[in-house]
Amino acid sequence: MKYLFILTLLTSVLHAQWSDAQKQLISTIKPTESETGWMRINWRTNLWQARMEAAKSNKPIYLWEMDGHPLGCT
Repeated sequence: MKYLFILTLLTSVLHAQWSDAQKQLISTIKPTESETGWMRINWRTNLWQARMEAAKSNKPIYLWEMDGHPLGCT
């Protein structure tokens, strides 16, 4: 996620040097504010700590779990 942020910053810096067609392509591809909302969530990577925090604040846990290869290769 850190690298995505750095890439976004570099894109903004280099944006001034690109042609109008390239700028249009970048604005079409670049995710909108609503599409990057999940990046503002303070995700937990330790299930036990998340469970303790959820119990303390009386909130549910959203568990995103996956089995298999991260690229879908089998």
